Amino acid sequence: MAESLLVSNSASFSYCGSGSVVKEKKRMLTASVGFGIGIISTNLPYSIRRRTTTMTMRMGMRRPTTTASSCSLDIDKFAPFGLGLAHHLPSSLTPPTSLHHRWHCQRQRGPSSSRALHSSDHLPPHSQGLPKKDLEQWDSITAKFSAAANIPFLLLQLPQIILNARNLLSGNKSALLAIPWLGMLTGLLGNLSLLSYFAKKREKEAMLVQTLGVISTFVVICQLAAAEAMPLPHFLATSAVVAIGLTLNFMNYFGILSAPIWRRWEDFITIGGLSVLPQVMWSTFVPYLPNSIFPGIAAFVVAVAAVLMERMGKLSEKGVRFVRSISGWTATLLFMWMPVSQMWTNFLHPENIKGLSASTMLLAMIGNGLMIPRALFIRDFMWFTGSAWAAFLYGYANILCLYCFNCISREFFLAATGGLLSWIGMAFWRDSVAYGHFSPLRSLKELIFGRPGLADR
Repeated sequence: MAESLLVSNSASFSYCGSGSVVKEKKRMLTASVGFGIGIISTNLPYSIRRRTTTMTMRMGMRRPTTTASSCSLDIDKFAPFGLGLAHHLPSSLTPPTSLHHRWHCQRQRGPSSSRALHSSDHLPPHSQGLPKKDLEQWDSITAKFSAAANIPFLLLQLPQIILNARNLLSGNKSALLAIPWLGMLTGLLGNLSLLSYFAKKREKEAMLVQTLGVISTFVVICQLAAAEAMPLPHFLATSAVVAIGLTLNFMNYFGILSAPIWRRWEDFITIGGLSVLPQVMWSTFVPYLPNSIFPGIAAFVVAVAAVLMERMGKLSEKGVRFVRSISGWTATLLFMWMPVSQMWTNFLHPENIKGLSASTMLLAMIGNGLMIPRALFIRDFMWFTGSAWAAFLYGYANILCLYCFNCISREFFLAATGGLLSWIGMAFWRDSVAYGHFSPLRSLKELIFGRPGLADR
């Protein structure tokens, strides 16, 4: 039979419900003893009050099964000993708005459990149940690092844009023929794919980086079209894709785009990215492989088949997740292939290494390195892989090549080496502190294999 404890202003106890007289007297005696222990223990240390609670429960206090609406309790009228009483009464009888109830919850479960009091929606889902102070601080810092990556990436493309403008103004259009429009188009598609990926994840700082990449690359493509270094039909199609892509991505970010339209855009960038990647990889080794478009066509057929099977529900849940992640991974692999292509060119023509700009490689290393802490913090393995790969194999590896061929000073090389290693070490150490790990290797394990559930902690 459902029963509930009722406390009146005169501190007398009674029961709501029915039962034997002997049982009622026994429960009244138990409740009275518990009430007395609560009053006595009000000014005792917290650990001793917990022991008194345990003793009271062992003496026979049971949690009532009725709802709070069936009986009432005005605990705030027991101000002199309210904390002691609130500590021993069932939570179903304690008013939700009571200060004592909130104090008890925070003290009993810690500050991380009061989700109703402090919103943590901006933190990664895997961070629930952890101390918020360090997490929120590191969350804010990593977001600022990611936003700061816009500066080196802007400086990376700006010299090329200025040089192209000077050549166009002087009438030297042939100088722009040295820039392959197909490579610029590939980079543009990669930026658009990653923009869609980060828009879906609501990572606005990374979105700004990719948006800047799209705009700066499109400016170069406009200059190539003005110099007639790019066919006009290809330029018009590229312009339409850029305009549609930027519009849809920001509409989706602000929640004003319907889901079916967004899905069709995702299908488009999935098919486009998966078709371009094998063709670019094949073209890198064209001097040693026959010039063919077969890789691109084969990849296009596979991509269309995968998207159609996903649309018709022919894939498992894991298969659906895989297809939907293709666009992000193909964009990442496109950017990861850029340093491979550059290193291959260095191997074939080492005499041309002096044409590389050490400042450009340093800016590429800094820009990608600034995004590593954020990718590690939100446990985004794809983002972390692409940023770390570009920082080490595109920026630092080319700096190493320049040093080996005596194109840069020893001090420049050592400063770049020490700075990159120190930055990576700091990112892992600070991340382990924010998550309360004893070793930075734990952060790396969670990044690769995922974080275990809170029940496993």
